[in-house]
Amino acid sequence: MSSPIERFEQLALSAPLLETLKEIGYEAPSPIQAAIIPHLLDGHDVLGQAQTGTGKTAAFALPLLERLNLSERQPQVLVLTPTRELAIQVAEAFQSYARHLAGFHVLPIYGGQSISLQLRHLRRGVHVVVGTPGRIMDHLRRESLDLDQLRCVVLDEADEMLRMGFIEDVDWILEHTPPGRQVALFSATMPEVIRRVAHRHLRDPQEIKIQTRTATVAAVQQRYCQASGSHKLDVLTRVLEVEDVDAVLVFVRTKVATTELAERLEARGHACAALHGDMTQALRERTIEQFRNGGLDIVVATDVAARGLDVPRISHVINYDIPHDTEAYIHRIGRTGRAGRGGQAILFVAPREMRMLRTIERATRQPITPMQPPSQAAIAGHRLNRFKQQIRETLAAQELDFFHELVSRFEQEEEISVQDIAAALTYLMQRDRPLQVRETASPRPADVPRSRPEAEEDADSRSTRPRRERPREDADVDKIRYRLEVGHQHGATPQNIVGAIANEAGIESRYIGRIEIHDDYSTVDLPDGMPEEIFQHLKRVRVRQIPLNISRLGPSGPARERKRAVPGQAVGRVKSGGGFKRRPADREFGPGRRHRPEVES
Repeated sequence: MSSPIERFEQLALSAPLLETLKEIGYEAPSPIQAAIIPHLLDGHDVLGQAQTGTGKTAAFALPLLERLNLSERQPQVLVLTPTRELAIQVAEAFQSYARHLAGFHVLPIYGGQSISLQLRHLRRGVHVVVGTPGRIMDHLRRESLDLDQLRCVVLDEADEMLRMGFIEDVDWILEHTPPGRQVALFSATMPEVIRRVAHRHLRDPQEIKIQTRTATVAAVQQRYCQASGSHKLDVLTRVLEVEDVDAVLVFVRTKVATTELAERLEARGHACAALHGDMTQALRERTIEQFRNGGLDIVVATDVAARGLDVPRISHVINYDIPHDTEAYIHRIGRTGRAGRGGQAILFVAPREMRMLRTIERATRQPITPMQPPSQAAIAGHRLNRFKQQIRETLAAQELDFFHELVSRFEQEEEISVQDIAAALTYLMQRDRPLQVRETASPRPADVPRSRPEAEEDADSRSTRPRRERPREDADVDKIRYRLEVGHQHGATPQNIVGAIANEAGIESRYIGRIEIHDDYSTVDLPDGMPEEIFQHLKRVRVRQIPLNISRLGPSGPARERKRAVPGQAVGRVKSGGGFKRRPADREFGPGRRHRPEVES
């Protein structure tokens, strides 16, 4: 009997892929990855039954990347997906895993995108094509998609393609692929129609069925909060302020992130430590023991490091980074709500992660309730209530005769009222954590795009005319118009552009002016005075996997004609930088970052 696969190093993956997995934060293969990767590496056909969110994209993408011949710029892998959203997601996953494979090219193909753009990319040559059935059929009929060198076909979410009426299209596409190609079929359920497709097109497939746990701890209340990028640390700090916490377990994806986040929380006054796989056993045991007996209030951990962790006093599990699969999520939140106690699980979700959130809800069969980042008023109220409770507890439990006499003597000597003395003592006590919190802008929830129908639109229905957005109710500042090299044909939306600029440039959305989306580029009005470091950074930021490559066009329309002030009313201007904030050193992206930004909403 072969030993279980617990590390990616046990799989026959090359050094570039293993390096990528380390950077992304994958510490151990999920059950489906451990089961599928060896078979696909050996060239076997695979019939996999697994729910979305179990890590199956990596299960087929990693071994297929391993078998590519990068010197041949022809399609060697074809992945069929039921929706354009999934096609984009899978293509992004391939691109992410292949970051250390020089010259790799992947192309998502779906209806509603400019077919001329797709033709141009196909002529240049790609290694992997990910697409929806209707648009793949269009290219096969045009003979613009050459499958002569195809090595593998992946059918992702086959049951969903059946539900949407694409199964006959899938049959037709498979009949137009070379007879010797490998086939991997994945489906959450295995109805008879899917089995018939597998029987016709798969050769002696290896059948893999992954049982997914769907029950979570009933005593755990699950919530999610929209937060991404540099906003997450601010939101986490606010959550820790207002929640009635005992012990908190915070999950991140990488070992490096455990140390960085633990240091930042410790700098904010929290008793905190990191827990990751590189720690010695002695240090790990000491950290857990401190966490168990109250010496630590917060532990920041990776999934692997938290295995087997049993600390009954954990009141909150916070998913600072969303897990890669549902199994990891279930394991994480199972660390709280133990010994008959209630527990709280809070998940931070970025715009591009909303699909994974819905997948987790389906897998756990429990709703995850939205929550707003705590406001400054809520923080002040919580501090005040805690202060009052401390006074009550002190009055009930402490012997205060000496202090009564001290206050009485001071009142007589200085001729100061007891109320003034109490007020002064209160001020001294709360200087480090003020009871009056100065109101500032709450962390803006990440921009979430409006949901689109999941059904594929297999037609070139998108208009080539520029989409003119209604002028935003923004701050009255001089603006410069900028050109962005992303447009309709790339799938760009105003939400993508606002989210990218707001999150990556540190500029509030109210300072972002008119956005016009054209076929292959867009324009946006931004405040005059953008710092050069932000301008250079935005050139590299990506929307829909396309670098913005931002360039200045000149003053925007409203900026050419300064608004006339109403008599007696001042015209507002932003001094120094027009709303741009200097990028803090601890931002996820920016100069010196380890990975390129991939902004996708």
